[in-house]
Amino acid sequence: MLSVVMPAYNEAAFLEASVREVVDGVRGWGIDFEVLVVENGSTDDTPSIADALARDVPELRIQHLTEANYGAALRSGLLLSSGDVVVTFDVDYYDLQFLKQALALLESTDGGEEIQIVVASKRAVGARDERAPLRRFATTVFDAILRVTFRIRASDTHGMKVLRRAPIVAFADECRAGPDLFDTELIIRAERAGMRVEEIPVTVVERRPSRTSILRRVPRTLAGLARLRVALSNEER
Repeated sequence: MLSVVMPAYNEAAFLEASVREVVDGVRGWGIDFEVLVVENGSTDDTPSIADALARDVPELRIQHLTEANYGAALRSGLLLSSGDVVVTFDVDYYDLQFLKQALALLESTDGGEEIQIVVASKRAVGARDERAPLRRFATTVFDAILRVTFRIRASDTHGMKVLRRAPIVAFADECRAGPDLFDTELIIRAERAGMRVEEIPVTVVERRPSRTSILRRVPRTLAGLARLRVALSNEER
């Protein structure tokens, strides 16, 4: 079974169309699936739209969190999911073609080593990042920090991912880096545990402005990375 986890914060303008596109697309594949929308702390009509959708779409489940926290929403969706494979989509960033390719990769036995996570990379060879220049620059700097500080092999850690639930869910409660870094910490911990992470290059188009400005997000992210580095160093000792 496939679980599609979609965090939603103030997504009234996009939620219904995005959910219906994902549901209609996956239905056509003839597989068992569910979609979990984790609404977290929205102040617009997102909660009521989500609940109305759930009454109309049988594959849809809704969870409401009181705090606006993207990382907590991802963690909660992962833990709540019923599928043996989980994909994380944002309401404004999802790609069914990527999902189809990633599922095929998970089923492959290339090299005899089972793939645990497939990441949609904005920075891999063949990818196209059509976001604003400042956001592209911030991603470049962020990924450079990850490579130098954490020796991470993946070229991207934010955005869409497809993962095997059973081996990954154990890391969910260990992740403590905060709302912006849950998925990054998950990838770091998976790599350190020797799990195989593969990437698929994707095209990223900005459908709406970021919910948090770069000027606010950068200091928070840097502080989170520093705390994560200390925490992982303490665990190693």
